[in-house]
This record gives sequence, C-alpha cells and structure tokens, in this order.
Amino acid sequence: MSHALLLIPALLLDALFGEPDWLWSRLPHPAVLIGRVIGWADRRFNRGAARRLRGLLLLLALVAGAALIGQAIAALGAWAEVLCAAVLLAQRSLADHVQAVADALRLGVADGRMAVARIVGRDTAAMDGPAITRAAIESAAENLSDGVVAPAFWFLIGGLPGILIYKAVNTADSMIGYRSERHARFGWAAARTDDLLNLIPARLTALILAGLTGGLRHWPAIAAEARQHRSPNAGWPEAAMARALDTALSGPRAYGGEMREFPWVHPQGDRTPGPQAIEGAVRLLWRVWGALLVGGLLLALL
Repeated sequence: MSHALLLIPALLLDALFGEPDWLWSRLPHPAVLIGRVIGWADRRFNRGAARRLRGLLLLLALVAGAALIGQAIAALGAWAEVLCAAVLLAQRSLADHVQAVADALRLGVADGRMAVARIVGRDTAAMDGPAITRAAIESAAENLSDGVVAPAFWFLIGGLPGILIYKAVNTADSMIGYRSERHARFGWAAARTDDLLNLIPARLTALILAGLTGGLRHWPAIAAEARQHRSPNAGWPEAAMARALDTALSGPRAYGGEMREFPWVHPQGDRTPGPQAIEGAVRLLWRVWGALLVGGLLLALL
C-alpha cells in the first residue's frame, strides 16, 4: 500500500483525536521517549573534548535507531503504520494550543501571557496584546511546517522510518540545537541536519499558504522577508502567514531578559492584531491540513 494512501487515514485520525490525555497520561509519547534518550546522552557525553564528534555520533545513532524501529513497526502491517504516523502528526494539538491563546487573550492580557508561554520560548512577562498575538501566529506558522507538513512530507518520502527519523532529528534540534556555549558544538550536527530536513517542507508550507490565500503574486516579497529571518527555514511559513493575514509579524522581542531587534515581517501589515487574527491563523492551519489531505488523495490515485 502506498505511503500516500496511508497518509490520508493518519491525517484524519490526528485531526479527530489529537493527543488524548487519557492515553499519554498512561503511556510515554514517542517524542518524550526520544527526548529522554537525547537528555541522557546530553548529560553523559556533552563534556570534554571532541564534542562535535560526540554530537554527530549521537545523531547517527538516533537516525539508525529511528529507521530500525520504523521498519519493525511497519512490518506489523498498514494499520500500525497509520496509527504511528497519526501519533507523530501534530495538527489537532497545534490548532488547539493556538486557539487557546485567542480564548485566553479575550479574558485578559495576563491570561493571554500564560497561554502563549506554553507554546513559545521567548519572554512573555511584559507582552501586550499585539505581542501575544504575534507570538501565537508565529508559533502557528513555524509549527505548521515542523509539526504537520514536514512529518507528512517525510512519511510520503520514506514511510514510517522517514517520519521517525525526522521526528528524532527535530527533537534533537529542539533540545541541543541551541547556539549556546554548552550546545554550540554538541548540538551542531542536530541543528544542521534539522535545517536540511526542513529545507523543502518549510518552503512547501509557504507555497501552500500563499496558494490558498491568493498570495502567490507576493512570492518575491515572501522570499525576500524569509531570507532575513534568523532561521534558514522558519521565515518561509512565517512570511507567508503574515501576508495571508495581512499582519506584521516578528519585530523586537525579548529572550532571557534581553531585547533583540529582529526585522519586521510584512511591516505594512496590522501591527496591533488581536484574538481575531489568531483565529484567522487557526483557520489557515485547517485549510493547509485540507490541502495535504487532498494532495495525499491525488498522489494515491496516480
């Protein structure tokens, strides 16, 4: 059975059930298990000399392990592939978490700060309403690529081993890929490999967003703004989302108590967005999901 055909029920299952608490409160999520392995390796091997080599060996071990586990689960049958792929997609959970920020912001700025702090890594204590809104939309755009489009893409390319390898690398990047003194060398291989694996999916996400919202005519501007982003990939879905919502994103923000002057994305857009803009982003998340569903069906029919 083709991976495209298996992707369809996986997308539907994820959309219907997301990440149910009754299950993951009893069993560790695969991403949690991967994280535990990475955390242990970070404590055990991120020391002494040759940290870059140690980080590379960790990454190779993660890739090999993910590939073997994926092959073993796939051997159980198509149903096992579908269930595992559904678990590794994040459409429903992403939409729910982003919508929760809009709901909380309607109650007040303090509630909005608490909600957005669950999905972003920047400082939220001094955020006003528009800053909370921008942070939620930026998280929606970036995680649409990382959590939905990229896993679907790598499942189509490599089946269950492909999506598991992607999730292992992406989790490693999120844990040790920082350019901090501790992880600059040990996490180098994870960060660079994650950049490579997201190269096509990030641009594909932007293309789908632009295509669904009549924004293809703005593609040169989207590309120019994406290249100004500090990340080689995150700027693409962010720039496309900004144009789709006609909302200015990025701009100054604080990390670790330090303000950083990042350039605005779509600076001509609304700089004082509110909960309705977040809800517009959530609707776009589902429109992209629908496009993936249709795309999987068309590929399955080829």
